[in-house]
Amino acid sequence: MEQTVHSTPLENAERPSPSGLHRELKAWARDLVIALGLAMIIIVFFYQPVKVEGTSMAPLLSDQERIFINKFVYHFEPIERGDVIVFWYPLDRSKSFIKRVVGLPGDQVEVRSGRVYINGKPFQESYVPPQFVDMSAYGPSRVPIDEYFVMGDHRISSNDSRIFGPVPAGFIYGKAVFAYWPWNHFGTISASADAVVK
Repeated sequence: MEQTVHSTPLENAERPSPSGLHRELKAWARDLVIALGLAMIIIVFFYQPVKVEGTSMAPLLSDQERIFINKFVYHFEPIERGDVIVFWYPLDRSKSFIKRVVGLPGDQVEVRSGRVYINGKPFQESYVPPQFVDMSAYGPSRVPIDEYFVMGDHRISSNDSRIFGPVPAGFIYGKAVFAYWPWNHFGTISASADAVVK
C-alpha cells in the first residue's frame, strides 16, 4: 500500500521542534567550545601573561600589574623605538626585565642632565613625568648592531642599559601589548607616538 507523505506547511516550519532545538543548542555549544579552544591556543602559544615587579616602568605600568606579552610579533615586524619589551636580563638570564626601547642598532645614545639625545638630537619623551627624571649622565655611546638601548620610564628607579649596557636582539622575547589587572589599567599597551627624535 502506498504511503502518503505531506510536506510541512510554512507556518509550522517556523516553529523548531524539540529535537531541532536540541540540535541547535548542541551546535552552539560545539561552536563555543571550539572558539574557547582556539582562544586558549592563541593565548598559550602567541601570548604570555606576565606579572610586573617593581616601579621602573611607572606610570605606564605599576608594581604587581598583570599584562600580556606577544611572543611572536618580532618574527614579523621590527623592534621600534618606543616599544615596551620583555627580555632576559643580560647579567642573569634567569631573570626577565621590562623596559622601553630608546636606542636602535647603530644609534649614538647620550644622556646629559637626565635628558636623552639620539645621534646628537634631543629625544622627546612625554611619557616620562618630570618628577621621574634623574640628573644622570651617560655616554655618548654607540649601540652595537643587533642590540637595543633600553630605559625604564621611571628613570630614578630604573636598572637599565645605562648600567648593564645594550640588550642583544636574541635576548628579547616579547612585546608588552595588553594590561588586564588591575581593572583601572585594562587596555592596550602601545608604543608611544611621543617617542621621537627631533
